[in-house]
Amino acid sequence: MAVSVAFMDIAERFIADGFVKIEAVVPPAVGDEARALLWRQIGMSPDDPSGWIKPVVWAADLTGEGPFGQIMSSPRLHGALDEIAGPGRWRRAGGIGNIPVRFPGVAPADDRGWHIDANTMRPDGGWGVSGRPQTLLMLVLLSDVGPNDAPTRIRAGSQRDVAAVLDERVLEAVEAGPLVERASQERPLAHATGAPGDVFLVHPFTVHAAQEHLGSEPRFMAQTPVFLTEPLTPGHDSVLGRAMRPAS
Repeated sequence: MAVSVAFMDIAERFIADGFVKIEAVVPPAVGDEARALLWRQIGMSPDDPSGWIKPVVWAADLTGEGPFGQIMSSPRLHGALDEIAGPGRWRRAGGIGNIPVRFPGVAPADDRGWHIDANTMRPDGGWGVSGRPQTLLMLVLLSDVGPNDAPTRIRAGSQRDVAAVLDERVLEAVEAGPLVERASQERPLAHATGAPGDVFLVHPFTVHAAQEHLGSEPRFMAQTPVFLTEPLTPGHDSVLGRAMRPAS
């Protein structure tokens, strides 16, 4: 299932599929610059595959400096977030967050189960999964990602299935994973493919999963939570809220 939409179609596609691809939030050269910084951070080289011995190595940007700040301050990105969450209903962040770098040619990591990300803070500061989420998910491509390059798998439309099985209770991820996998098992499959500088905005209830890297070049993709100014509820009058209601 290939997805590429014009900017004016963002709301419609998000409501239908529970995610939308925003192309060229920044020019590809900005993503290339960010990737070069991450290679230095993880102490590896794009020119030396002998060092690619793990399936996943984690990097992070917590400051939003340089190319990371350009991505996070992109007017195109902010316009899309206003369209999805509503103006004033999401919090701007500096850093791009955690970045799993997936490598080809090694046995895959055991982290490819269907799930939704932790989205609700508990009183003790820990995070779990609930039907009143406080975040949405942003996937930021920092390398070219084709069908064989471990693109994130997405069950299109699964946000409605998950909305129907979650409530105000905050569940542990290990409990929520099998629940949302079963609820969404009939949904069609999409893949987060694209170029450096592309971004996928993903509903907090959209079920997704990692997959094995079958390509030849390491894949760099940030997993960035966007914090909402108020929890998302079934009656929320935004594109986020409309996307979780039963299809008419």
